Amino acid sequence: MTVTETLAFSDEAMKKYEWLLSRYPTRKAALLPTLRIAESEFGELGVPQMKYVADLMEIPPATVFGVVTFYTHYRRAGVGKYHLQVCSTLSCALRGSGDVVSRVTERLGIGVGETSECGLFTLSKVECLGSCDTAPVIQCNDDYHEGLSLEDVDALIEQLRQEAGKGGA
Repeated sequence: MTVTETLAFSDEAMKKYEWLLSRYPTRKAALLPTLRIAESEFGELGVPQMKYVADLMEIPPATVFGVVTFYTHYRRAGVGKYHLQVCSTLSCALRGSGDVVSRVTERLGIGVGETSECGLFTLSKVECLGSCDTAPVIQCNDDYHEGLSLEDVDALIEQLRQEAGKGGA
């Protein structure tokens, strides 16, 4: 039995998926919301989960992989509990996103694209988060932290550490 054969949507998730299919003109058009269901169901989107979605939707695995790796909002395998995504487009860069990345790197001892040893934090530089007027911005999982000062970055990291019940990075 392969890994993808052991994955399956729960009855509830399958009902959501089938409802989605009824709302879209083609299976492929329902890919993004189907990936959200898979992410919720499995906790992350690694290769086995992407293959499961491809098989379920009867679309090429490369299509699913391309979508998951293009969009930064999907939780990919190996990402820490807190995914710190720092906007790096022009508005944020002009308002200090480079300093924000440097501060996160300094505080957590990780570089861009890395996850802390304890598995709590992953740091990514991403393209526009759509909040140019409140730059610089960090998206932590689904939450936006806008208009950040370096002190705000420190406070955010400490808050997340406390929420996780761990003191170290």
